[in-house]
Amino acid sequence: MSTFFKWSRRVIGILFLIFLFIVWLAFFSPRPENMTDPAVLAGDGSQIDYCALPELDGTGKRAVDIPKANTPGCGYAHFPLPVLSECTEPIVEGGQDIRGLWKATSGKVGHVERIEQCGARTVVTTAGIIHDMGPNSTGGVTSNDTEGSVLFTLAGKEHCMRTSASAVWRHRKLEFNAFKWGPVVVRRYLDGDQLVWEYADGSVTRMNRICQLPPEHKTPRPRGRRFKIF
Repeated sequence: MSTFFKWSRRVIGILFLIFLFIVWLAFFSPRPENMTDPAVLAGDGSQIDYCALPELDGTGKRAVDIPKANTPGCGYAHFPLPVLSECTEPIVEGGQDIRGLWKATSGKVGHVERIEQCGARTVVTTAGIIHDMGPNSTGGVTSNDTEGSVLFTLAGKEHCMRTSASAVWRHRKLEFNAFKWGPVVVRRYLDGDQLVWEYADGSVTRMNRICQLPPEHKTPRPRGRRFKIF
């Protein structure tokens, strides 16, 4: 066998091993223990007036005093209570106050998300997922959650792709870096009274503030094709 074919087989073998590692990391690697306050997941976040935002006057808890929140499994069963309800640490210098409940009017029309902020911490809750980024009492500063879309079920268990990102304010825009050190995949910032969400696929979504969660968003719609394996 020629040297060319020997090296080709080695390269193909290495690439295959890398592919297997990525699949394992994305779908099968053990997730961290979910430290979300059980009361947050059990409570009903659909009954809150999200136009009545708490005062960030520094009299209550700091971001670092509150446990990190994680998406339970591949998604929560119903819209949970706010994670940072007891936190009153002022928003970090250079950040915008984008707290509240937002509904898309262009781009991903109909999308609804809740944004919480406290100090340098940001929590985005939407479509079954909870992305918690920043200082906390139990985990790292990056999110360690799921993309939310179930790709397949194996022996009755749902498997969805894991995600991780940091959230840092740069030039008055909240930028989400994949795995903290990777490229910017999302930007959120205020443009007048609207919240702008720029996504990695090139889409730009503009959202208006709303005060109450629309009833149809209380229970997230199942996402993903759910290929069944065994």
